Parts: sequence; structure tokens; C-alpha cells
Amino acid sequence: MASRTPMRGDLTEGPIMRTLLMFSVPTLMSSVLQSLSGTVNSIWVGRLIGEDALAATANANIIMFLVASAAFGFGMAGTVKIGQRFGARDIDGARRTFGSAVGFALLVMVAIALLGWLGAPALLTLLDTPGNAYGLALTYIRLMFVSLPFMMVSVILTMGLRGTGDARTPLIFMGVTVAIDMIFNPMLIAGVGPFPKLGIAGSAISTIIASLVSFFGMLVYVYRKDLPLRLRGAELKYLMPVREELGFIVLKGIPMGAQMLVMSAAGIIIVGLVNREGLMMTAAYGAAMQLFTYVQMPAMAIGGAVSAMAAQMIGAKKWDRLDHVTRAGVLVNFLMTGVLTAILLLFDRAALGLFLGPGSPAVEIGRHIQVISVWSFMLFGVTMVYSATMRAGGAVIVPLIIIAVALYPVRLGFYFLTYGWLGADAIWWSFTVGSIAGLILGWWFYRFSNWRKHAIPETSEEAQEQSQADGQPAGRYAPNL
Repeated sequence: MASRTPMRGDLTEGPIMRTLLMFSVPTLMSSVLQSLSGTVNSIWVGRLIGEDALAATANANIIMFLVASAAFGFGMAGTVKIGQRFGARDIDGARRTFGSAVGFALLVMVAIALLGWLGAPALLTLLDTPGNAYGLALTYIRLMFVSLPFMMVSVILTMGLRGTGDARTPLIFMGVTVAIDMIFNPMLIAGVGPFPKLGIAGSAISTIIASLVSFFGMLVYVYRKDLPLRLRGAELKYLMPVREELGFIVLKGIPMGAQMLVMSAAGIIIVGLVNREGLMMTAAYGAAMQLFTYVQMPAMAIGGAVSAMAAQMIGAKKWDRLDHVTRAGVLVNFLMTGVLTAILLLFDRAALGLFLGPGSPAVEIGRHIQVISVWSFMLFGVTMVYSATMRAGGAVIVPLIIIAVALYPVRLGFYFLTYGWLGADAIWWSFTVGSIAGLILGWWFYRFSNWRKHAIPETSEEAQEQSQADGQPAGRYAPNL
């Protein structure tokens, strides 16, 4: 078989473990920066405005997350097809997919922004937003709805770049976003120096300014470096969505977005169950979840890296290397998540004390929660790897089923069956039981279902001719597992 000419962003060549690590670490760092920015901004809002404003942003962010899930789903679907076509050296096809994803998301988000502006009062009322926080939340969420179209286009650009094997550019501009937001947030809230005192509106405007500067900076960078997804001249017509591309983006994107909604809804249900146990339990769980957010990050980053690598492998028809990518993802997940878990357990008292105060009785409750449930995230990470590989082949219903079964009939079923003799511990043990179920289902579907038979990338005739010239097989993959 003839070797392929090296290409920047090609994730199909070289040692798989090294490639996976080099790709997943920048993605992980981007997630850490984003979460750190959110944490710091919450601190500024709480300290400079007060608890009402903090409650307002929390209520608004719930709504924004639910809205953004649709765009994330379309972006993930576009990333899969971009990765497949990039792996097949079909650069023009990758640009067509990217253009349709951007154009479609822009149209959808403009409509949602308009509806969101008009419907924000009803949405906040539906959430029973406290009266003192209502006005603040309304100002904040309306500004965020206005910024939604370009923010979601920026997200899709970031995800598209990762589909072409570029995790470095998104990391650079996530750093730009975080730096600008963290600097301007307190200045616009409190009116430091020449800046007006805008209160909670200042927090939203700071985020908008940071996102805009980063987005346009990334656009300039993409064109100056002539990165694969840049659209020029006649290629700009790709921004008009076409049926061929939309069929994949919409049909695959809706289940991907639904998966995020399923996970979010399960989290809200758990919060409701914890609230029944009293104030101290709720405080302890809230602090533990702040730490769990960071423990989960490697699984999400590795899942994204595995999905991008697997999509390119499928596009390149390197079926023999696909299982190696999955195995490497499982090993890297155990390594990264395991190290973070060990660090968290070693320093759990000090870490929880940052949120609760070192003398709070909730610290010991939080330590108990972590000892029981933190291990579940290592198992969750393995499920994410299996799901990521299957999603790369276009199998999106199976990962949704796996998550839904693990989180609802298994996790909640375990809680209701065992609460009578375990008490509140039934909640914490349900994390591990649900993760074990997800791992078993993920492994079974990955090994024994027929998802590979449908993982045939769509490429242009020119790309197929080039693939044959490079010596790549064009037939279906017959797995021998």
C-alpha cells in the first residue's frame, strides 16, 4: 500500500498514543480555561453585586445551556463529517460541510435570539426565578441572546478546526477570550477608571466583547495561516446550506444535542434529590460538584480527540487502526482521570474548604461524597471513548440510548430501590452503578453491534480517485473482533 503524503492536521499517521495525547491535551487545557473563567466571573458577580446577581446569572445560564445544546449537536455532527472528509483528503468536501454548518447554525441562532429576547420573561417565570433576581436575570439573558448567533458560529468554527486535527488554534483563542473577559468583567461591573458602572449588564457585555475579539481574531488567524477551512471566492457560496450537507448535520446533530440535554436533565434531578437531604448536604454536594467538573474534563477532552481521530481514520479507510485509537483513548482516560482522582482524594479537605470554609461541617460530608462517587468518572470516561468512536462513524442513536439507560432506569432506579436502607448514600452509589451500566452497554454496542457497517464516509469523486491513487481500499470494513 502506498504511503500518503504528510498533511498538516492529519491524525491518521504516526504513533496513535502520541497523536492522541498531543491532540487531547490542548483540548483539555481549553476546557480548564473556560471553566476557570466561569468560576472567576461568578466570584466577581457575587462579590461586586451580590447574591441576587449570582442567582440571576445561574438562572440565565441554565436557559442558555439548553439553547446552546442544539448548536453543539449540529457542530459535533459537522465535525464528524469534516473529520471524515479531511481524512479522505477531500478538502473541498470538508469546506462544504463547514460552510453549511455555519450558515445553518447562524440562521437558527438568529431566530432563537429573536424568540429568546421576546420570550425571556416567560422563561424566567417558568424557572420561578426569585423576585429580587428576576430583573437582573432578564437584563443578563437578553444581552446573551443578542450575542448568541456569533458566539455559536465561533463554537462551530472551533469544533470544525478540531475536525481537521487542529486543537492548538482553539486553545490560543480560548486563552484570548478568558484573558479579556477576566480583565473587563470587574471593570464593567464596578465602573473602574473610564468604564461606566453597568452592574450585571457589565458582566454580560464583558463576555460578549471577549467572544467578539476572540472570534474575529481567530478568523484573521485562519486566513493568514491559510488553514483548511478558510472559504475564499466561489467557496463562500458554501455558507448557503444545501440539502446534501444538512441531511447529515440535522439528522445526526439532533441526537447529539439531545444527549447533552439528557445529561443536563439528569443532573437537575440529582440536585432535587440532594435538596431533600437538607442544607448541609446540598452545600457539600455543590462544593463536590465544583471539583467533579474538573475531574470530568479529561473524559470530555479525550472523547473529543478520539472522535476527531476516528472520523479521520474512517475517512482514510484505515479500519485496522480504528480499534487502536479506541484502546489508546481508554488508556489515556484511565491515566488522566486517575491522576486527577488521586490528587482530589489526597487534598479533598483543603479543596472542599475553598468553597465551604475549613471549619464547615459540610466539609466532612463532601469528603464522604467524593470517596464513594469520584471513581465513577473513570468508568464514565471509558463509555465516552466508546461513544466517541461510534459517533465518528455516524452512529448517534446508540450513544444516546446508552446515556439515557445508564442515567435514568439504572441510576435513578438504584436510588429508589436502595434509599430505604442506604439513605443519602444511595445518591452517591448511584453514580458508580450508573457508570458501570454505561461502561457495559458501551463495550457491548462497540464490539457487537453493526455500527461499523454504516460508517462509510461520503466523499466526492475526485477524493475517491485520489484515495485509490494513494492505495487506500474503497470497500466496506468487515470487522473481525
